[in-house]
Parts: sequence; structure tokens; C-alpha cells
Amino acid sequence: MKLLVVEDDQKTREFLRQGLAEQGYVVDVGSNGAEAVRLATEVSFDLILLDVMMPVRDGWWALKELRRLKCETPVIMLTARESVESRVQGLTLGADDYLVKPFAFSELLARIKAILRRSGQIKPEILQFEDLELDPRRHEVRRGNQRIELTTKEFLLLELLLRHNGEVLSRTYISEQVWDVRFDSDSNVVDVNIRRIRAKVDDPFPRKLIQTVRGRGYAVR
Repeated sequence: MKLLVVEDDQKTREFLRQGLAEQGYVVDVGSNGAEAVRLATEVSFDLILLDVMMPVRDGWWALKELRRLKCETPVIMLTARESVESRVQGLTLGADDYLVKPFAFSELLARIKAILRRSGQIKPEILQFEDLELDPRRHEVRRGNQRIELTTKEFLLLELLLRHNGEVLSRTYISEQVWDVRFDSDSNVVDVNIRRIRAKVDDPFPRKLIQTVRGRGYAVR
């Protein structure tokens, strides 16, 4: 899942970026409403966290502009304003939820998951290929009766391969989806993580599931 956090306070912005990244989300950040609109129209996000009070252009302007441009990405407004009028204004302009500062990070996570679930972005079902199972909600991987421990990035990479079961995914696509970076031909981060996953998921078992397609990328098939 890819999120955009737009918040003018650097400390709060970094707190949200780090906390959400630790939960397995890919996070981009911005500091004002103009950046929110630019980023959201250039990159596809699953959800936007949008502060209200920001310099240059505020969150109300950004939300209104995004909806005018037919951007339907779910938006959670973050604000210190507790008035009913402010909440009604956000919902009227097209916000999907409204969270008043200060808020508990656990509540923010719950609201994010609820919105992604309603929009169909969260896929709670267990992903399975032959005897390999991955449970996105429990963050668990099993092969046969054996539980396999993966790092956050290894888990995201394997989940990506399983969601595209049978498809060949290029290194460029994998790096953009898992690491949120453009693929550098001199980087071997994708290959290194594929090797680490294979050591845990394939090497102990007679049947190998993660395939290398020379010159094209990787696939589970």
C-alpha cells in the first residue's frame, strides 16, 4: 500500500512517515497543499493523509482541487479544529474521514485500514500457491506446516509476487512497488532480496516456486 502524508510540521511529518513505514506502507511526504496536488496527480496512491492548516495552499484547497481534477484517492483530513462545521466542511468537499489532533497512532492505523478495506485496496484473503501460504493480515508465511520468518521488505516482495501469480515482474516494477524508488541498473537490491527469500521459501523444499526469467525478471509459477 502506498500512502501520501502531507503535513507542514516537520516533526509530525517524520513521525508519521516512520511509523507508517514500520507498518509496511510505502510513504511519500509533502509539506503544503500545492505539493499534495502535484504529487497526487503524478503518482498513484492508495490513500492520502492531508493536514488542514498549511502554508502556500491549505488542506481545504488541496482537497477541493484534487476532487475537481477527478482524483478519487481516499483522503483522511488531519486537523486541530474540533468544530462540527470543520468536519462537515471536510466531508462535504470529499474527504473520507476526519481525525482531530492530537490523535493516537493506533487510531490512525485503524482508520487507514478501515478506509482501504472499504475501497477494496486491502485484500484480507490468504494468498496461496501450491503449499506456500501468505496471510497479509497476520503477516505470516507458511510452507506446508512450517512457519517462515521474513523481514518487512521480504514479506512485501513475496506478497507482490503472489498477487501477480504466474506473471513475470521486472526489477523496475518490483523496486517501484516495494522500495518506492526508480530502478537503478547498478543496484542489486531486488536480486539480493530474491536470494534471501529463496533461502527461506525454496531451498529447504524439493519444489522451487520462485522462478527467474532471464532478461525479464521474476515470477512465482
